[in-house]
Amino acid sequence: MKSRILIVEPSEMIVAGLSAILKNLNYRVLEPRRTVDGLSGDLAVLRPDVMIINPTLCPNLAQVLDRRPIRVAALVYQYVEQSLLRQYDAVIDVRDQANIIEGKLVELCSAAAPSEARATASHDLTKRETAVLVEVAKGLTNKEIADALNLSVHTVISHRKNIMHKTGIKSVAGLTVYAMLNNLID
Repeated sequence: MKSRILIVEPSEMIVAGLSAILKNLNYRVLEPRRTVDGLSGDLAVLRPDVMIINPTLCPNLAQVLDRRPIRVAALVYQYVEQSLLRQYDAVIDVRDQANIIEGKLVELCSAAAPSEARATASHDLTKRETAVLVEVAKGLTNKEIADALNLSVHTVISHRKNIMHKTGIKSVAGLTVYAMLNNLID
């Protein structure tokens, strides 16, 4: 079995569908919660590796987590303000295919640790690191980034290491999602 997943979502139909997908991917799905009432205590007892939650249930994620080191994905199926989504480590859309969901969960589960300051994580990056991140998200190679920003390839590599260390994200896809969630790219 893979990681333990807790789903917090009021829709029984969405919970059933997502649970079926996660079980097919060999994740252990814990008993779902319909509301955030008592969720902080549940997290202490259940100790899930990842929580997938409807962000409209929880405008302030930090209050629910109560400093617990857990990775959290927002489950969206309607428009949600980007400022609200910045609190989350990933975003799962109900239209995502099973392989996309699995990729996001693999990335979440393999991340070093969840950010304690999810909403302010982009502020840790320097201006130059942010510029490099934008180019990485565009799919450019180290050489292309170096040429575009008038840097050496070694400096670009150094900035990329710093970005990965500061964000805890190791893949280009994850960095692209991070850049999108922090409104660095469209």
